[in-house]
Amino acid sequence: MEMQGSRHLAVTQQQAWDALNDPDVLKACIPGCDKVEPAGDNQYAINMGVKVGPVAAKFAGNIKLQEVMAPNGYTLTFEGSGGAAGFGKGNARVSLAPPVEGAGCELTYTAQAQIGGKIAQVGQRLVDGVARSMADDFFRRFDEEMQRRHPEAYVASAEAPSPLAEPGARRMPAWVWIVFGVVVLVALLMLVR
Repeated sequence: MEMQGSRHLAVTQQQAWDALNDPDVLKACIPGCDKVEPAGDNQYAINMGVKVGPVAAKFAGNIKLQEVMAPNGYTLTFEGSGGAAGFGKGNARVSLAPPVEGAGCELTYTAQAQIGGKIAQVGQRLVDGVARSMADDFFRRFDEEMQRRHPEAYVASAEAPSPLAEPGARRMPAWVWIVFGVVVLVALLMLVR
């Protein structure tokens, strides 16, 4: 499975970077997540529940950050196991950059994952749909958390919308896995693969 995307965030590049590297923010934003804890230098342990069709499981896994270039981005590798439900592993590249015009920052991510076990047997379309839904939910939650932490950025953003934002698109900041656009994507991909 491969996923990629980009989001305009109303917060600054540094604010997005700090949030994407904050285990508490990630835990609150990743759907089904009940644990994100540091597990060494640039490593996190994560637990989360996921349901894909008739298969529901708790996954335990690890995320490792590599090629860290604060506050511009990193690559994360992840692996997780849900026992008989299956396993997931993969990587994601997350980047943050100032916008071409206006305020805030641009987040982009590319993630690849492999899954096995019962989850892989429910069908790729269903797995892809759940992964995209979880990613959307993560970005919505992340955006809400950034609005709560940095309301001034959203007031300024509402007064001068970014010319890069797609018409009708929700404004969402992220780690996607990054670390939680990335971590979310990593967690999503980890759970889905």
